Amino acid sequence: MAGSTYGKILTMTTWGESHGAAVGVVVDGCPAGIELSAADIQKYLDRRKPGQSRFATKRAESDTVEILSGVFEGKTEGSPISLLIRNRDQHSGDYSEIASYYRPGHADYTFDEKYGFRDYRGGGRSSGRETIGRVAAGAIAAKILQELGVDVFAYARSIGPVEIDDRKFDLSERDRNGACMPDAEAAKQAECYLDDLLSQTDSSGGVVECVMRGLPTGIGDPVFEKFSANLAKAVCSIGAVKGFEIGDGFAAAKMRGSENNDAFRMAEMPDGGKRPVKATNHAGGTLGGMTDGSDVIFRAAFKATPSIAKPQKTVSKNGEEIEISIRGRHDPVIVPRAVVVVEMMAAFAAADMLLAGMTARMDRIRDFYGK
Repeated sequence: MAGSTYGKILTMTTWGESHGAAVGVVVDGCPAGIELSAADIQKYLDRRKPGQSRFATKRAESDTVEILSGVFEGKTEGSPISLLIRNRDQHSGDYSEIASYYRPGHADYTFDEKYGFRDYRGGGRSSGRETIGRVAAGAIAAKILQELGVDVFAYARSIGPVEIDDRKFDLSERDRNGACMPDAEAAKQAECYLDDLLSQTDSSGGVVECVMRGLPTGIGDPVFEKFSANLAKAVCSIGAVKGFEIGDGFAAAKMRGSENNDAFRMAEMPDGGKRPVKATNHAGGTLGGMTDGSDVIFRAAFKATPSIAKPQKTVSKNGEEIEISIRGRHDPVIVPRAVVVVEMMAAFAAADMLLAGMTARMDRIRDFYGK
């Protein structure tokens, strides 16, 4: 199976299945000399692990990371970093019935058509558990970005019909509620909405918003390697993502040029100099495919969790039309746990493009080599 590797300079290759012995990732291209410990990675994995609220699957996994290679005496060696997270609470029997039919909204049918075979235990490679490797890899990218003063943070902007109020934005609140929203009032409304859906054995989707602050100007290229295009690929590769927009996104289609354009002005810098900055940020931090020095702001739309106990119509592998109710341990909404996945994929994409941008100018290459 191809397609398990992302990145050009900094790469991640995720591996493992939902109900296999373990899942993990190999990160290559990471510069040597970065301080890295299991704790640096674990803090992000803890944000996505199951069982943290009544809106998450009850699968009891510690998701403890093990660093197998690439780190010596607390620092990266410049060699491939291999990370492993063992699966300890597989209930594969919950999924035995799935082998005989195709679940609506899942990859069962397309897997069978493409490969002639599928791992039906929790979805195999199509399971949300694959994102553990992405989060672990993103934690390494986040360390690279921190060295450069770049901050990346995400949160649930909306769950179902409930959306945060920007006037009440408090990022610290995000980690204090089950909805992962930076607005306490909206989080309570979202939790009531989800409780109602749970009583109906149904599920919800939502939108994750992410902000990337401190990226230098000029990251990305103007044609096929646009910053926004590579970012979209990273984010849209996450299972259940059905939409991506940056800046004003689809709303820009309804705006006039005079409304959507970001005017420039001169601003004083900490070193006493001045440089152009944007007065507004309708573009979401990119111009011509390259970062423009302002915050990169984007959103990812997640569909409702397809595994629901409510009766659904489908077909069996034998072509019989049937009605099913899916059993097992499933999230009624994946948005809260997906927040850190979006955050880490954005961090990884940015770190990869930062490293690729180092060769854009000959004068900087000469400076690096002292010529």
